[in-house]
Amino acid sequence: MKDVITVATMRESDAHTIALYVPSRELMYRAAMGVYQAVNWQGKKVAILTGSGNNGGDGYALAGILADHSVPCCLYQVSERYSEDGKYYYDQAVEKGVERKQFSEGEDLSRYDILVDCLLGTGFSGPVRGAFQQAIQAINRAKAYVVSVDINSGMNGDTGKGDLVVRSDLTVTIGYLKAGMFLGEAVWKVGRLVVADIGIRLVREDFFLATPEEMVFPRSGLSLQSSQVTMMTPGEAESVSKNGQTIPDVAQEIALRSQRLVRVLGKHSLVTDGYRTYFMEEGEYPAEIASLGEGERKE
Repeated sequence: MKDVITVATMRESDAHTIALYVPSRELMYRAAMGVYQAVNWQGKKVAILTGSGNNGGDGYALAGILADHSVPCCLYQVSERYSEDGKYYYDQAVEKGVERKQFSEGEDLSRYDILVDCLLGTGFSGPVRGAFQQAIQAINRAKAYVVSVDINSGMNGDTGKGDLVVRSDLTVTIGYLKAGMFLGEAVWKVGRLVVADIGIRLVREDFFLATPEEMVFPRSGLSLQSSQVTMMTPGEAESVSKNGQTIPDVAQEIALRSQRLVRVLGKHSLVTDGYRTYFMEEGEYPAEIASLGEGERKE
């Protein structure tokens, strides 16, 4: 069983860890090292696309680590702004001789074997515009192996939605799984998903990823085998949402009001009694939906 958290919980846990346990610069290095260890870089042509926040900083730290291991890469900067820690690792990458370019419209990334998406982090929401839009389109056009760092750029970390989202072969999420990775269109945008544990101390538990056998509901006493299970599709859950509620919010509210388990069907079905909420490790979409999703991934 693994923790699955909201963007707010991740933000608070990150701040809590930095304040009491681990400096932010060290956490950024650990995140980059987690990405480095998840991929076979040797003999590959690598490009890292970076934005202005800490997600971009992860990319600069990764570029320095690749240089330390004699793996050449090129940094494509989509923004000229830096976070404080990001600037530290950018300067290190420059000192180590990492090639860097300003990303421009119409950039052809097809000559690279691996593209690393460090454009937009979990705090992003809304439509993607300008150079970031062009960069995501360029990544999705390329035939390279795509690695997204923390979350696929353009994706909302709580809902899994996004008008334009990077399609990754691998997403290395930092610290903990994010709820949005199991909702919306995320299941078709994320290939393999791994977690880089960098020592972030969790301030609270939100949801869990578990097998059906691991799902227990001690407060309500309900179970998956009970007849008291309300089945919903994601569309049905969203149709009754209000005031910006996410699917987990809606399901929990219905479960508490009805005193039944609520299961929202999907590739990773959500199951809740209102007190404890799980995403299923094993789940199925109807065949026609599964086929559509795979088609979207291969475009």
